Amino acid sequence: MRFSMIGAMAALLTGLAACGQNAPETTPAPKIAPSETVEASELPESPTLAAIKRRGRLNCGVHQGLVGFAYTDNRGQWRGFDADFCRAMAAAIFGDAEAVRFVPLTAADRFAALNDGRIDVLWRNSSWTMSRDAGEGFVFAGVNYYDGQGFLVRRSLNLASAAELNGARVCVQAGSNAQANADDFFRSRGVAYRPVVLATEEAARDAYGREDCDAFSADISALAAARTVLSNPQEHVILSDVVSKEPLGPAVKPGDDRWAAVVRWTLNAVILAEELGVTRENAEALAKESRDPRVRRLLGVEGDYGAMAGLSKTWAFDAIRATGNYGQIFDRNLGSQSPLDLARGLNAQWNARPGGLIYGLPIR
Repeated sequence: MRFSMIGAMAALLTGLAACGQNAPETTPAPKIAPSETVEASELPESPTLAAIKRRGRLNCGVHQGLVGFAYTDNRGQWRGFDADFCRAMAAAIFGDAEAVRFVPLTAADRFAALNDGRIDVLWRNSSWTMSRDAGEGFVFAGVNYYDGQGFLVRRSLNLASAAELNGARVCVQAGSNAQANADDFFRSRGVAYRPVVLATEEAARDAYGREDCDAFSADISALAAARTVLSNPQEHVILSDVVSKEPLGPAVKPGDDRWAAVVRWTLNAVILAEELGVTRENAEALAKESRDPRVRRLLGVEGDYGAMAGLSKTWAFDAIRATGNYGQIFDRNLGSQSPLDLARGLNAQWNARPGGLIYGLPIR
């Protein structure tokens, strides 16, 4: 029986094979072609970038005066972390870091200035939030500083936490997230407080200095800046409480994705430069000598990545030569070389020890 079944199966397979010899040929399945690479020249030009080039300068929105971020020195020159990013962009576009007009803006009118076209980009310690992004439609091109809201108090109060500020007067700035964040913090802990809302950050700081309030609540970087200009900085302390996440970064108005890409990749270029060891001082030598393909692409030696964004081949090289890499910009304005002397913390490179959140996207 067993042998009969085997023979039958063999006969069946032989018959199927014979039938297959006479079967019509089937049409092969179409091959899926790989996606075509779009040449830089085929991409639509950014109308914002075109207008900037015709004008001959970048209009950059900045803080009215915040030590470390954007302020004028005794010669009337703009200085600071955000001001340097404005210059890096001007260098990337024009090869000239001074081809920029700084437009000082309050917290209340900064986004209106973007919508109205008074500025091309906002570099003004502004937090990337869902309301501003999905709700109002502004495009954040990245994060250049990870911050959080805290509280500045007089050391003589001997407080261990902001939760001890029951019934206290707390100065906050209007037109920012500060009051909402303070409300969330105190309400979640059942602590009553009295907000003292001032029109500007400077007004809130001055009110705190006059003792019109018991605490000043703002981004920790802003509190560190405020403390440096108080009459006796050592008499004031920033409490350990961090009551919010404040990812600060550049914003542009919606409708011009190509312009957002220029802002995004200028930021990433200076971040990547630090990771790869490219500095203001060695960029020229590395452009001639480096064999690292990542460095060569960054500095415009290999490929023409600038053309993808409507920029020159040396756009990133020009930005780095003008202002330095991310670490140099940080140290000069906020870190060890500045009056603020802020630690890198979350703003350390992702591969540092200890690591932070700063991560440069690849140029390739």
